[in-house]
Amino acid sequence: MSLGQQHLEPYGSYKSRHDFTQRQLMRCLILKAYLKTSYRGLIDLLAGHNALREILGLEDKLPHYTALQKFSARPGVGAVAEAMVGRIGRAALRKEGAKATVAIDSTGLQPTGASAYYVSRTGRKCSKFVKLSLGLVCGSLLPLSMVLDWGPSYEKKQAFELLEKTFNAAGDHLPTKLLGDAGFDADWVHGVCREVWGVESWIKPVVHRPDGTVGGYYRPLMTERALKKNGYGQRWNIESFFSGLKRFCGSTLNARIELCQRNEAIFRVLAYALHR
Repeated sequence: MSLGQQHLEPYGSYKSRHDFTQRQLMRCLILKAYLKTSYRGLIDLLAGHNALREILGLEDKLPHYTALQKFSARPGVGAVAEAMVGRIGRAALRKEGAKATVAIDSTGLQPTGASAYYVSRTGRKCSKFVKLSLGLVCGSLLPLSMVLDWGPSYEKKQAFELLEKTFNAAGDHLPTKLLGDAGFDADWVHGVCREVWGVESWIKPVVHRPDGTVGGYYRPLMTERALKKNGYGQRWNIESFFSGLKRFCGSTLNARIELCQRNEAIFRVLAYALHR
């Protein structure tokens, strides 16, 4: 609630009926993601929970479930939720201090309720899913930045935007190291981290040559010994976060409109971060 007050005006328009503030609707969307319920299910729950309604400032009247759906479909709502995630991650970086490390990785969220096993048994292929790329503060396991796209695709497609969002969200508290899996292996990724932002990047290289060597300027430096010495094992922090996110909020999105699916994924990350 305090985060929402820093990023949202009370009302979206001066012509608004002023029944509910944007902050109240934002709180409801976060609570919906936290409880893994639908818009209608959330309103039904609030109708029988007077104490929770009082905390949310909804003692006199509840919004209709369609009002929540329409608010979640606004293009700027996802950006506000991302900014809230950034504030959480920046506070975690500040707490970590000079030894702060960030890990980046991607995972997929299914847009339909059909399981991968069912799809394979019917002879179809899972051709599209919401790809969530995340920057995570190691140690605290709190997210700092995210990029949403449609998968399947290579991680390097989202790499530049993810790095830019990660370092911009960090502000004056840039991490000392950045860890990534082999999907982000590219010399230009190291160049952006080390030359533009001054952050040491450690990414496991992919060997394509028969003699086992790797090309480029920075990639040959990524030996197993160097990776281990620089704490590459912490990269598994982000795998733990993805595992907890899917167990806590689920791996299947309920929304059917593409914009709402992207916003729902953002709200799940925000809800899980607040839970942690």
